[in-house]
This record gives sequence, C-alpha cells and structure tokens, in this order.
Amino acid sequence: MFTDIARVVRAAALPDAALEADPLDATKVVSGEPEVRVLGLHEGDAVAVGVWQHSTGVSRDVEADEIFVVLSGRATVEVEGGPTLEIGPGDVGLLPAGARTTWTVHETLRKVYVVA
Repeated sequence: MFTDIARVVRAAALPDAALEADPLDATKVVSGEPEVRVLGLHEGDAVAVGVWQHSTGVSRDVEADEIFVVLSGRATVEVEGGPTLEIGPGDVGLLPAGARTTWTVHETLRKVYVVA
C-alpha cells in the first residue's frame, strides 16, 4: 500500500492476518520462535513507513535510521555498546543506522515505524 490517497489505518486494532508474515532469518533468532509480521504503508526513495509486529522471543538485528511508536506489547531492546531500552505502549523510540540490537519481546510488540 502506498500513500496515494488520504486515509486512516487503525493499526493497533488490525487483526494479525492483516499483516504479512515476514519470516526472520534463522541466524537472527536467539531464542524462542518469534514471528514477525509487517504492513507496509509507504515506500519511497528515502523513507519507508509501516506497521511491524514481533511475537514473544528474542532476535538480533542491525538497524537502519528509525523512529517508531509502540502501539502495544512490551520489549527490552539492548543496543550493543549503548543503552538498554524498555519499551511499551505510547513510547517513541529512536534507533541509529548500524546499531546492533537484541530484541527481547515479553508481550507481542506492535509498532508504527518510519525508516530512512
């Protein structure tokens, strides 16, 4: 989906089936069997916007420049060489490009993201 028309997406209330499965690479899974789902809302040359969901479990990632708002769930995000972030509903997070993170998701996490 793209932003070619004005609309509202009730992202917090979307059923899981409205988000596409985006399987994690097995090398990124640390523990559990986390599942990732995504709903892309906009993708342009310089920015991508969407809804991202991660079920309980632990995974690693290397981040792009990202701003996100947590809609539901709870997680601990450990940034290698940086802070440990406790995130939950209503929190706004900022992640710099290249940050190596470990996501421990305690309750299925759903967020709206903007990636540059």
